[in-house]
Amino acid sequence: MGCASLQTKDSPQSSVELSTDPVPPAIAVSSNKADQSQIANVKEPIFAENGVAIRGADPVAYFQVGQALQGNKQFTHNWMGVNWWFSSAKNRDLFAANPEQYAPQYGGFCAFAVANGYTAPIVPEAWSIVEGKLYLNFSLRVRDRWERDIPGNIARANENWPAVAANFRG
Repeated sequence: MGCASLQTKDSPQSSVELSTDPVPPAIAVSSNKADQSQIANVKEPIFAENGVAIRGADPVAYFQVGQALQGNKQFTHNWMGVNWWFSSAKNRDLFAANPEQYAPQYGGFCAFAVANGYTAPIVPEAWSIVEGKLYLNFSLRVRDRWERDIPGNIARANENWPAVAANFRG
């Protein structure tokens, strides 16, 4: 793939991952108005549902154990106006000490969607770590499409993100 530091992990499909759409829908995701108001008060939007970032997945676990793990409300840290859940107090504390090291790129929105100029939700199982950064995608199929041109998709997403984030807040 041309990227020596790429890591991914496939896991059993959930009902969300069963989508046959090869491209994620062009939508801005928030399941309630409280999330939208929280997003308006932060520097960059974060993918959150019911005030919980990235569907409750533990962002540190991707780096520590190489898989998507569901976090626990008991181990919560509020960062960027939303709650992040962790599978352990240790992971919560690691994140709290350096959130930028563990937080997914593009606010946890689908990396492929951002590369194409819009936001879309993610499933925690559709992930990649490239050069020490976490990228999430809409589905396993979309992640596979994103991985066909990782450098190009990252470059496009990095270029698009400021405008995409501004439009999301707007």
